[in-house]
Amino acid sequence: MNHTTHNKIVSFIWAIADDCLRDIFVRGKYRDVILPMFILRRLDCLLEPRKDEVLEEVRFQQQEVGLTSMEPEGLYEASGHLFYNVSRFTLKSLLGNPSQLEANFSNYLDGFSENVKEIITHFDLRSQARKMAQANILHDVIEKFTSEEVNVGPHDTTAPDGRKLEGLSNLGMGYVFEELIRRFNEDNNEEAGEHFTPREVIDLMTHILFLPVKDKLPNPLTVYDPACGSGGMLTESQDFIIDRQGQIAASVDVYLYGKECQGETYAICKSDMMIKGNNPENIRFGSTLAMDEFSAVRFDFMLSNPPYGKSWKTDLKFIKDGKEVVDPRFQVTLKDYWGAAHLEDATPRSSDGQLLFLKEMVGKMKRTGDSPLGSRIASVHNGSSLFTGDAGSGESNIRRHVIENDWLEAVIQLPTDLFYNTGITTYIWILSNNKSPARQGKVQLIDASSYFAKLRKNLGKKNCKLTSRHIEQIINLYDEMVENDHSRVFQNNDFGYYKVTIARPLRLAAQFSPERIAGLRFLPALAEEMNWAYEQFGDGIYSDLKLHQKAIEDYLEAEGINLKAKQKKALFTSKTWNDQLELLTIAGQLMDKIGQEQFLDFNLFKKRVAAACKKLDITLPAPARKKILTAMSRQDEKAEKVIKKVHKLKGDKLAGRLEYLNTSPEYLPDFGLYPVGNKNEYLEYEQDSNLKDNESIPLDENIHAYFRREVRPHVTEAWIQLDKTRIGYEISFNKYFYKHQPLRSLEEVTRDILKLEQETDGLLKKLVRFGGGLS
Repeated sequence: MNHTTHNKIVSFIWAIADDCLRDIFVRGKYRDVILPMFILRRLDCLLEPRKDEVLEEVRFQQQEVGLTSMEPEGLYEASGHLFYNVSRFTLKSLLGNPSQLEANFSNYLDGFSENVKEIITHFDLRSQARKMAQANILHDVIEKFTSEEVNVGPHDTTAPDGRKLEGLSNLGMGYVFEELIRRFNEDNNEEAGEHFTPREVIDLMTHILFLPVKDKLPNPLTVYDPACGSGGMLTESQDFIIDRQGQIAASVDVYLYGKECQGETYAICKSDMMIKGNNPENIRFGSTLAMDEFSAVRFDFMLSNPPYGKSWKTDLKFIKDGKEVVDPRFQVTLKDYWGAAHLEDATPRSSDGQLLFLKEMVGKMKRTGDSPLGSRIASVHNGSSLFTGDAGSGESNIRRHVIENDWLEAVIQLPTDLFYNTGITTYIWILSNNKSPARQGKVQLIDASSYFAKLRKNLGKKNCKLTSRHIEQIINLYDEMVENDHSRVFQNNDFGYYKVTIARPLRLAAQFSPERIAGLRFLPALAEEMNWAYEQFGDGIYSDLKLHQKAIEDYLEAEGINLKAKQKKALFTSKTWNDQLELLTIAGQLMDKIGQEQFLDFNLFKKRVAAACKKLDITLPAPARKKILTAMSRQDEKAEKVIKKVHKLKGDKLAGRLEYLNTSPEYLPDFGLYPVGNKNEYLEYEQDSNLKDNESIPLDENIHAYFRREVRPHVTEAWIQLDKTRIGYEISFNKYFYKHQPLRSLEEVTRDILKLEQETDGLLKKLVRFGGGLS
């Protein structure tokens, strides 16, 4: 399409908004009218040449066949498209009867096939038409769109002054449509970019996605975007592949698939597909995360700019039941430290679901056994996808799943302020399940944060762009896999680490005292609430709890105390109060028997309590005993270590434990097993949760060797809790591309301070002279 023609059409349609809609619609709502009306006009132009054939097919089905409802296949064939209109009206013929315009326009909309009616519904065009009719501008808007001064049809026409108006191809229509979307997004800053990725970013993604395999493209070829918005990435991909002046110019059939959850952008995308001759049924409406629309389909290429920093709590019930993942798309099989495979959770925090879209695409890659090319993915993310989430978390598990399967080719850091609605740094992830030999087992990081040109005028938060030269530079870095200030190449496991728990022993001192025993009257989790109730009602709380429930509830409300259902039930259950009272009574009896001596050996104290219970003929269940022991003890660094368990290890049992830990007997204390003389007994101590620490150890390091070198010299009592070891993955651009800037010398700083003092000296004197002094 001629570039001048393209600009004229865009300018003509853009002018309709100012000519007709001003004072009726606020500027930010112009798109609600212009985009659907532009789509209707294009569909109208496509259907107009075969309008008579469609009406004849309607007559045939109704009068000769006797059908009460239309058979779509015959109407599709009659119209020559995957849509039709059975109304007797066209947009132009609507203008012939202004007094009946609104009713006739409604009849015209009713005549469309169901796929177009769905678009009309999502655009809410009927209510917009009603508003235009009430303001007496519906006629003017239709008249403008059907003007013979502009041609949005596929065939050449002649203007009233005799000028030839070139027909608008599907590709040309796409350019006009996307330019209108871009202008509306940029003009309406509060919405700009919510569903619109800058074209130069898509250009970079399509170059890197398709060029490396341009000579191996399958035919037919499928492209998928799980968060397709208005469809820009899909149509740009198609255009990039089939453009006769492009770098690929492939003669392949390209099939586009996508899903979008917001009504208007879904309508834009579906109509764009329809206008360009793509199958609109391949674009689905709804949440990608909530429902797997394409569960049986795998795709050759996938690219997306999923929402980041956005909650997916509304989809949570479709993915998880409590802590259990019920959608298999969001589970991964990973090996633990010992190599045993487990099905793991691959869901991130509910406040940010961007990695779920990446996991969705990964799950739809074609197996290399089914397609020699496999699949390639390009996905835009913010920085949190690279490093948020500890080892074993959903985010880390997704990164690990991708990297350990050798699917991640590269991550490209883009400049800040490149997108319309965010100034944060963004990254493009490039994935393939059929890497070239040079990339196998490796990941390339590209720092393109300095590759940009400033815009003369900000577009929303976008103040810069990638030029064609910048895109070429980034592509060259990717192609050549060079090592320089902007490109680094790593082995896959360079991003992995062991998260190792380092424990230290718990030391407790214990002592019975009236004050500590008094605390047993209340549950620790409800101590404040129960204490208030007991102070108010005394021992009556045990016999007449229901009588005082209303007063306690009023107290909770007045104090703004919101208890969980389980806590509330416990507070208003007599058994809770009586169980605590029984504990308090028993503890008093034990104090009378044992006395108030302080024990710096909790192990001995526990034995004394057990012996006292036996002498007093008190049966104390383990949970109750634990509550009393906990209430009577406090942490004390001078106290003895608390023994958790004594292990008897010898023969095969000892050999099995040594094999499990991959160590020898003399190093068992490093793993929390301390020998007792020569009895084949080993002590395991309780760990102090306040002193627990974690070490992140690279995957290529031996955990025990690291512990002996980095931990043991500094913390002699520490041990490794090997069974709690988790494997995590994260990618840090700052770590690999950070350039240290040396601090300025004291002489330089002093020089600048003296210079500033000289520059402000006159100003200070003026302030003193005219202000009467400084306060």
